Amino acid sequence: MRLHGSIALVTGSSSGLGAAIARELTDHGVRVVVHGRDPERTRSTADALHSAHVLADLADPTQHQRLIDEATAVHGRLDLVVHNAGIGWQGGFDTMPPERIPELVATNLTAPIALSRAVLPQLLDRGRGHLCFVTSIAGRTGVAGEAVYAATKAGLDAFAGSLRLEAAGSGVEVSTFVPAVVDTDFFAHRGVPYARNSPRPKGVETVARQVVSLIAAGSPERWSDPALRVAPLVRAVWPAAYTRLAQRWGEKTRLGGER
Repeated sequence: MRLHGSIALVTGSSSGLGAAIARELTDHGVRVVVHGRDPERTRSTADALHSAHVLADLADPTQHQRLIDEATAVHGRLDLVVHNAGIGWQGGFDTMPPERIPELVATNLTAPIALSRAVLPQLLDRGRGHLCFVTSIAGRTGVAGEAVYAATKAGLDAFAGSLRLEAAGSGVEVSTFVPAVVDTDFFAHRGVPYARNSPRPKGVETVARQVVSLIAAGSPERWSDPALRVAPLVRAVWPAAYTRLAQRWGEKTRLGGER
């Protein structure tokens, strides 16, 4: 899609990868509406970009329609929505606080589905627009210690792929960006810092440029680390071997505690 002059909502853009995507889009002449939960941080990011901002807690389904309505009202329309917002939790599933399960599902999966449904009518009426979904390699492979997070990202992958097929010929593009490890505060917020040697975290500005390049090209999918495409391929073709490798080299979290 033509970026210059378009209007975009980037969810979860008050910090981290979302803020970097918002900056990169702004550099390409896009008028960005910044979204976040924290009023002070969201306003600060928006002010730095000379952009408007909207506040909403994506874990609350009653706020989804309001978010789209307020973001649309800023400039009279939306051309692009980058579904970037996401939260994680790390640890054995048997120790996960039950209340965190619906919070992750609502934020990572239900919200982007509901926001897409809310914005689609205006995109279809104009016959143009773009929905970009930031998923995760965890949704393609599964990760010990992140069962619910991986499930939400796998669901988001399937939703985006299905919606892409439905949108064919409508003028509305649907893309999926699959990051591996990005150097942000995400891992600290999930409760456990990232401590593995591989894959190495990629710089947030580099990944943001990849996301914007994907949108500009109108391609269906891009990975932050193309070499990691082999992991889900091995999983699909040789699941027993993949399981052995994942148990050896992946996260060591186990039900009942680490062994």
